[in-house]
Amino acid sequence: MTARPATVTPAASTGTVGTSRSAWHEVPRLQVRRFAATAMAEAPALAEEILYEIRREYPHLPLVLDENGEPMALVGIRRAIEVFVQHLEHADYSTGRPTVPPGVFQDFGRGEGYNGRTLDSLQAIYRMGVRLAWRRFADIGQRVEIPPPAMYELVDAGYEYLDGLVDQSVRGYAEAAARQAGERLRLQRRLMELLLAERHRGDPADALAERAARIGWQLPEKVAVGVLLRPAREAVAPAVGQDVLLDLEYEQPRMVVPEPDAAGRGELLHRALGGWAGAIGPPVPLADAAKSLRWAEAAVRLMERRLLPAGEVLFCTEHTEALVLLQPEELLDDLALRCLAPLTHCGPAHARRLAETLLAWLETRGGAPEVAERLGVHPQTVRYRLRQIRELWGDEIDDPDRRFELELVLRARRLRGEIGRGRSQPRRAGPTGRRVTSPATATRAE
Repeated sequence: MTARPATVTPAASTGTVGTSRSAWHEVPRLQVRRFAATAMAEAPALAEEILYEIRREYPHLPLVLDENGEPMALVGIRRAIEVFVQHLEHADYSTGRPTVPPGVFQDFGRGEGYNGRTLDSLQAIYRMGVRLAWRRFADIGQRVEIPPPAMYELVDAGYEYLDGLVDQSVRGYAEAAARQAGERLRLQRRLMELLLAERHRGDPADALAERAARIGWQLPEKVAVGVLLRPAREAVAPAVGQDVLLDLEYEQPRMVVPEPDAAGRGELLHRALGGWAGAIGPPVPLADAAKSLRWAEAAVRLMERRLLPAGEVLFCTEHTEALVLLQPEELLDDLALRCLAPLTHCGPAHARRLAETLLAWLETRGGAPEVAERLGVHPQTVRYRLRQIRELWGDEIDDPDRRFELELVLRARRLRGEIGRGRSQPRRAGPTGRRVTSPATATRAE
């Protein structure tokens, strides 16, 4: 972001090969002192002239006053000229280029950052100042008879000095950007804490609107809340976009997605979250964001237990069956003990085959041919198993409530990978168009 590469040194090479001497250094000391004294005396007027031209060229530029009521820009310009001229008096650049006065020019860059502007106009202003200063110095050089080679060096030194001014402003600009980013993250975190709170004090709608306005976040009608698993402790934040609230301070980072049902939103998230894992809860009204968070947390727990596919970001709406059936484990295990008691007298392999046949029959509500096609076995094999099932359960197998309970516990066992999925049973497609892999299939694949 500098105005000119700082590769030209004021000490131009004018001697023989292997010897580098400054043309300015060859100027008699008396002339150097006369030049410096004249330039220093005219520095206040030159600073006012530069500020006047800047104000004329950029009339909307804010004029900030210091504690003495003097424009800070005028103070900075005058001080920059004085430091440059004082350095010239030494007539020796071996100690390095003039040191840019800190403070004021950092403040200029800082102000551009806080006001949301770029440094382009500021650099243009600096170049204008250097051009006007050079005109004045050229006039002074003619008056005190400074040789042209030395004045040429002065041009290079001036532009190198300009680089230093820009560097100071860039430093201030970066500091402002860092502070603003930190403040926005702090305000965003407070907004997310209120949004995801289970219980609110006072009127949460007003508080949400106030906090959202402070970071320029438009309150959506619906949100989906995500819980992420870091691919590595120092992982770079996913580029989810400015409208998605992201808090990486949690051990498992949280994310609030506005209007999750908007066209293309799911695919955009899928691309942005590449390399990350986790779960995004169902879309809910803004006031119910905590509910979406609970489902996302539940899905992540199942992923950690390998009951849901790991290694990617899942949408809870694509895994509703698993989330509903695998959550109340104690209740389902107790129900399974009672419902599947007849299978306890069978060997493990035979019990599993009967359970798979029973579930296929309950799901298809068909006869032996339909069940056989689903399981990939001969219809006669299915008829034999169905007769055994009726012998084991008796008339209870015809009771609608008992059939519902049986299907419930058998589906849960299939989700856990304890019984297999039928060969011809199709996989479901999620709302993003991606094929949804069953947990049982994922478990076998792993």
